[in-house]
Amino acid sequence: MNTRKIVITGGPGTGKTSVIEALEKHGYFCFHEVSREIIRESQKKGIDQLFLKDPLLFSELLLEGRIKQFKEAHEKKTNMVFLDRGVPDVVAYMNYFGNEYPPVFNRVCKEYVYDRVFILPPWKQIYTEDNERYESYEQAVEIHDELARSYAFHGYEAIEVPEGTIAERTLFILNHLE
Repeated sequence: MNTRKIVITGGPGTGKTSVIEALEKHGYFCFHEVSREIIRESQKKGIDQLFLKDPLLFSELLLEGRIKQFKEAHEKKTNMVFLDRGVPDVVAYMNYFGNEYPPVFNRVCKEYVYDRVFILPPWKQIYTEDNERYESYEQAVEIHDELARSYAFHGYEAIEVPEGTIAERTLFILNHLE
């Protein structure tokens, strides 16, 4: 079975997690964002923001986690899985922060190819900061733009998910997969 791998991406605070949780309630298998776990693990070790302290190490860990999710998705015995962010997100964030990274980052973006990408745009009314999200709303808008550029650069036509209730956004995604 060729499992379709569907990415849900977007800047911080755009509702990705809520949509992923709704898709799970509809019975779909979903992979959750790996960065929150990496951040929590580094905070347990006394590193408040690993991305700020060692952006390359943080991004290498993210890349490793997202590749692992891709491979696990490929092995699922289901017709479709959803992933909270994909490999090109790592490149987008590195570009946004102006960090250098080795060529392998772009190479793996071409190697691990998703079937469809949905991007949730910034939405000021739902944006909130939390322990793992330290970006301002304005930065979230800039990150969204970098994500759109990264996915386009790697050959994707990301489908923008309009504002709406979680149910409406979830239905929009499901209706654009047929």
